[in-house]
Amino acid sequence: MAERARVAVLLSGRGSNMQALVAASRAAGARYEIVLVASDKPEAPGLAWAAGQGIATFAASPRGRPKAEFEDEIDAALRAAGVEVIALAGYMRLLSAAFVAAWAGRILNIHPSLLPKYKGLDTHARAIAAGDDVAGASVHLVTEALDDGPVIGQVRVPVMEGDTADTLAARVLVAEHQLYPLALSDFLSRN
Repeated sequence: MAERARVAVLLSGRGSNMQALVAASRAAGARYEIVLVASDKPEAPGLAWAAGQGIATFAASPRGRPKAEFEDEIDAALRAAGVEVIALAGYMRLLSAAFVAAWAGRILNIHPSLLPKYKGLDTHARAIAAGDDVAGASVHLVTEALDDGPVIGQVRVPVMEGDTADTLAARVLVAEHQLYPLALSDFLSRN
């Protein structure tokens, strides 16, 4: 990879983890630059924020067309931008096996649980319901199976008495913003 890896962020919402990655990418000695922010939702607030920061953006809606066609369009935008690594940050679509294979070993995701616990959705409510005293977030390499790739980094967040899924989610999100840039940099330093 180049001295500073060319990273794309895929998101579906406000992009708070993307913002943390962008901030870290602008620090002296950063191992990566964010060259594209792409979304499956043209109205995603994260796109407007990225555009306001001078970062190239791309959006395409998957509605009413085959998944392969939609993913081919995203893939073309990533390749046109010279992307080397993809960081999923609240991207709420499952990637096809073909897309994952095309980018094998170069897609990272942040997930709001201590994987392998609580794959999928509703992670905070599930941790509270299980009586866990600690929750957290994981950055992992994306494979064909949902939230199943090798874990690159984790951060632990205590579950407090009286926590709701929302209060725990808010604390975990703060920890995610610290974890993701560090885990991405660590991954790039080893690859």
